[in-house]
Amino acid sequence: MEELLSKLEAIYIRFNEVEKSIGDPDLIADQKAYRDAMREYRRLEPIAEHAQIFKGAWDDLQQAREWAASEDEEFRQMGREEVPVLQERLEELSQTAREMLLPRDEADDRDVVLEVRSGTGGDEASIFAGELLRMYLRHIESKGWKHEFISTSEGTVGGYNKAVVRLSGEGVYGWLKFESGVHRVQRVPATESQGRVHTSAATVAILPVAEEVDVELKVSDLRRDTFRASGAGGQHVNKTESAVRLTHLPTGIVVECQDGRSQHANLEHAMEVMRTKLFEMERTKQEEERSENRKQLVSTGDRSAKIRTYNFPQGRVTDHRIGFTSHALPAIIGGDLTEIIEALHLAEKTELLKNL
Repeated sequence: MEELLSKLEAIYIRFNEVEKSIGDPDLIADQKAYRDAMREYRRLEPIAEHAQIFKGAWDDLQQAREWAASEDEEFRQMGREEVPVLQERLEELSQTAREMLLPRDEADDRDVVLEVRSGTGGDEASIFAGELLRMYLRHIESKGWKHEFISTSEGTVGGYNKAVVRLSGEGVYGWLKFESGVHRVQRVPATESQGRVHTSAATVAILPVAEEVDVELKVSDLRRDTFRASGAGGQHVNKTESAVRLTHLPTGIVVECQDGRSQHANLEHAMEVMRTKLFEMERTKQEEERSENRKQLVSTGDRSAKIRTYNFPQGRVTDHRIGFTSHALPAIIGGDLTEIIEALHLAEKTELLKNL
């Protein structure tokens, strides 16, 4: 427990240093450095506050132990009564502190590029992909976050073959990162005349937005094509070749952006998404290397894994990674994801604490 106290005290010192630095005019003038400092400040603030509470309880326990060893009967009795109470209190504070000090993904505070793609199931898969997209957009709106469409490809009878949306908000990646993977739906499609239940699928990718400093994107490695946009976006979309397609020659990654109002806006979006995909490729590689040393219960890297099933006949949603089941399917599809996302975070936290 002394080692834990030492870690908390070190964090408290660092928090005070960061707190002083964010008032420095030179730091404020450097937007990236200031943004990074504010992120660190917000991350350390609750730990620093907990460190003070922990230190107070620690000091109280040491005082109670001195009293318990006193030659004065009154002090000795008081100490003996206080020690077990304070020990229990300190154990509770220690558990909270360990959770706060768990390894943290620096990308948790980043914005997100959300990709939803239809999978197996034809038209029904496209309809389901559209429902998943609406589910996420309603959820982020309920949290006060924002979204901006980057590119869409609509299905022939509704929904989307593919949709790419940028999500902005404090901690949005950290909150949604366990949503990546294959989502399955089991229900009777509207086009099914026999009333048979079909299984269709859509793939969700939650990618932390990369900044220019994260990825060196050489112009010589890119092929740029323009074409006429189609689909949602207003009357302007078909008049000019405003849509942009970028191909990263070394990796073969292709990015299309068409929902901006100009070719320049679409190019900026395409460059950001390309950086994000390359950044995620490197992160996935690092995660695979780490997973050899640490079992991760809720993976964020393998988007080919079937993670969740939405069973409409039974009104049931099941997350297969943690065995979570809910019969509130209409509410979940309507954007109420809090319970299932909290369950995923709790399962991951429990596994990490077990492996410490």
